[in-house]
Amino acid sequence: MPLAEIPLCVWRKRAQTLVFRGQTIRYWTAGQGEPLLLIHGFPTASWDWHYLWQPLVQRYRVIACDMLGFGDSAKPLDHEYSLLEQADLQQALLAHLNVEQPVHVLAHDYGDSVAQELLARHYETRVHIASCVFLNGGLFPETHRPVLMQKLLLSPLGWMIGRAFSRDGLVKSFHQIFGPQSRPTESEMDDFWSLIETNQGTRIMHKLINYIPERRVQRERWVDAMQRGEVPLRVIDGEVDPVSGAHMVERYRQLIPNPDTVLLPGIGHYPQTEAPGLVLKHYLEFRDQQVSPPRKVACS
Repeated sequence: MPLAEIPLCVWRKRAQTLVFRGQTIRYWTAGQGEPLLLIHGFPTASWDWHYLWQPLVQRYRVIACDMLGFGDSAKPLDHEYSLLEQADLQQALLAHLNVEQPVHVLAHDYGDSVAQELLARHYETRVHIASCVFLNGGLFPETHRPVLMQKLLLSPLGWMIGRAFSRDGLVKSFHQIFGPQSRPTESEMDDFWSLIETNQGTRIMHKLINYIPERRVQRERWVDAMQRGEVPLRVIDGEVDPVSGAHMVERYRQLIPNPDTVLLPGIGHYPQTEAPGLVLKHYLEFRDQQVSPPRKVACS
């Protein structure tokens, strides 16, 4: 049975507000039980998780925010955006909600890098991560294959490219990275675009894209954390994603001891919207393994 969507207009009405370092952050939380932190990707927002929200809320205390510069949160123009600061934001949100238990993390894309930073901080005893699942993201800079728009945003003319970015540009980019049979509808594209253009978000896209070189700076620290093996990890990955699909998973299997990976055939960069039922199935299976004898999963 397909998972029910939450319309963006309904999602927005459920938002709450946190002030982080003087900036307004929109966040969502519901459910009871073990805390589960959902971390979204670039260039979209936490609405990316809407198909999974209700099923996860039935089992966990689910928490998500639009990170600084994304979605309905503040998008200050005169600001240097950093993955490390986004990790600070996630910790501030957990503190705001008085979360004291170990936190489970489910992340995607840009959010994978924030999750990697939180994982590194776990081993530095700065936060307690109970488990982490990564969806398609640039876990290793050497396997990341940016699309043309990302390359242009990183160029000296990035500020101009960002300001000229349009819904049509988003459609072209998403057409490249989604699976051929699971591309977003026109209505979904309207909603994705709304989240990007809110608060004049195109003006800062060239600033947000600096996460790509920042990943290279942090690579060794983050990979070292993933290789420690004390925190349960899984990758659930859309196989045909040209940015971070099967080739990224192959590198993961080379570098991470006892790798736990799931490949979703025919699925692209946004598995949580392209195949939410499969993502939910493999995520809950992963969590159930934490309370029963583990077994390795190789493919979908």
